[in-house]
Amino acid sequence: MVRIGIIGAGRIGKVHCESIGRYVKNAVVACVADPFMDEGTEQTLRALGAEKVTKDYREILADKSVDAVLICSSTDTHAQISVEAIKAGKHVFCEKPVDHDVKKILTVKEALQGGGVKYQVGFNRRFDHNFEAVKKAIDAGRIGHLDVLKICSRDPAAPSADYIKVSGGIFLDMTIHDFDMVRYLSSDEVESVYAVGGVTVDKAIGEAGDIDTAVVTMKLKGGALAVIDNCRRAAYGYDQRAEAFGSLGQIAVANDASSTAVISDANGVTAEKPLYFFLERYMQAYVKEVSEFVRCIEEDRPVPVGIEDGLQAVVIGLAAKRSLQTGAPVRLDDIVR
Repeated sequence: MVRIGIIGAGRIGKVHCESIGRYVKNAVVACVADPFMDEGTEQTLRALGAEKVTKDYREILADKSVDAVLICSSTDTHAQISVEAIKAGKHVFCEKPVDHDVKKILTVKEALQGGGVKYQVGFNRRFDHNFEAVKKAIDAGRIGHLDVLKICSRDPAAPSADYIKVSGGIFLDMTIHDFDMVRYLSSDEVESVYAVGGVTVDKAIGEAGDIDTAVVTMKLKGGALAVIDNCRRAAYGYDQRAEAFGSLGQIAVANDASSTAVISDANGVTAEKPLYFFLERYMQAYVKEVSEFVRCIEEDRPVPVGIEDGLQAVVIGLAAKRSLQTGAPVRLDDIVR
């Protein structure tokens, strides 16, 4: 039985606590730490299966009965806590991004050298059943040589301007999942990035120094092209689609909905809207990614999403930010490591 400590009791920390307590085999939540822990949060966490709660995450790191930690705290703490956890000999699952600063990510990478600690980054979409189907089709050669990869990711509603100010910007907060998806589906690396964007949803986002709508084009080292379109608002729900086009055909996946029911009558043909938010859309993916992390610990094998994956997604994001600022394509080699 793998004993897990969760650092951070916000929304994603609670999601992982629930998924481990209810669905992940051979794992238990030994403790959850959050500096803002209160009675209400404690009651919620214990109801979800947490054995213990604390305000000090270092209690988890010092507890020899804890095998692994899930880092679900604010992004600016991820790298520091990662290094501390690695030094404490804990296996680590860290929510994306590891950091917004490449140098800090490299510090984590260095800490992992020769330590025997497993480190998985939380790109949960790799574990979604739809995107897994696209990956399997590409890898099996069903569409031939990959020519174009398209990814659409649109949130149902924009976050607050206060969140935008600490998010790192759309490319390191939202599009980072899509950057990782490009690498995952193509099994290739990004060579160059060109990004355009604007404020079409909420002017407060622009006033906070960010954009809310973007299109990113990428050239992959293997020759394929990738296109991502993002928007912070989709009136019909959480829009998550992908299409891979190749020399022998194409594969496309649509949105998940609450049912596949379609009504056809004199007024037209009507289907269900997409699931509204990421917690509904990706709950099973959260379960699968932590289940795989636990199996990797038990079976002593490499994790499927490692520190290099976390690093590359941030490098692509930084290249996209620079491209938006300069109006020109940016090669990843030009991003300072």
